[in-house]
Amino acid sequence: MNLFAIMNLFDVIGGEKLAIGYALPLTPALSLGERENSLKPYHSNGRKSVRLMQMAGGLLMAGLMGCMAGSLQAAPMVFQSTEQQTSLLELFTSEGCSSCPPAEVWFSTLKDDPGLWRDFVPVAFHVDYWNYLGWRDPWSKEDFSDRQRDYARAWGSENVYTPDSVLNGIDWHRWFWQRKVPAGGGGPNGVLKVASEDGVHWRVSYVPPETGAVAGVQVWQLYTSLLVSGVGSDVTAGENSGRHLNHDFVALSLTEQPLVSKTNELKGAFQIDEKLKPGSGRLALAVWVCRNGQTEPAQAVGGWLR
Repeated sequence: MNLFAIMNLFDVIGGEKLAIGYALPLTPALSLGERENSLKPYHSNGRKSVRLMQMAGGLLMAGLMGCMAGSLQAAPMVFQSTEQQTSLLELFTSEGCSSCPPAEVWFSTLKDDPGLWRDFVPVAFHVDYWNYLGWRDPWSKEDFSDRQRDYARAWGSENVYTPDSVLNGIDWHRWFWQRKVPAGGGGPNGVLKVASEDGVHWRVSYVPPETGAVAGVQVWQLYTSLLVSGVGSDVTAGENSGRHLNHDFVALSLTEQPLVSKTNELKGAFQIDEKLKPGSGRLALAVWVCRNGQTEPAQAVGGWLR
């Protein structure tokens, strides 16, 4: 759509005020002579002139609003932690488990918690080991079950179960009566930052808590998970048959990659698979880092995606 600059001049001819307007397309720069030749005057009575002025003003305003919207869309997304630890709260759950709905109801209340993304990052991993009971959880993945099994091995346990909540890599059962998620403790845990121009391609920067010169090569593990909230399922089989289950902070993916550096700042990049985005729900992103060979996260960040 072409924008027009409307120059309104008023002239008095024979004692009657007439509106004279000039429509000038906003084209590349013209010489003074070319610009004068391009001006096309029109004469009208006052009512028609005002109407044309209003139409032109509307076009100009629409163009300006479009430019403003484009600028807003181009603004980068940045999620950054402080030096204090942001807790990673994981919930291992399943639509095939009759004990899980109360835990998920509590998990959904975290959307209104003022500490969300600032003090803690929630992730709900739907496991697949209950799918044999008659209902296949559509959000479940074997990778999520394997993550819970990795925790169990680290704790020296032979069993996995649902619902199971894990806070900063430690089995945490207090949600049932404590309800509030505690913020990360201890000293400085470094600053983790992720940024993206388009919401798909992301840059990562992590400065560990150590200061000064770093001897040798640092190796950390970077984890990312695309989340969705405000989704649900009508369960027709298994332990929750006949129930409608609502979910928030559901993990759609889990990726892992090393961050390697000889300096005190580790940098990397990752990409969100757009094929994973469901047709409904609100998307979010969770990112955390662990020392190589450890399961406890050192730092986490997250936030809602546009």
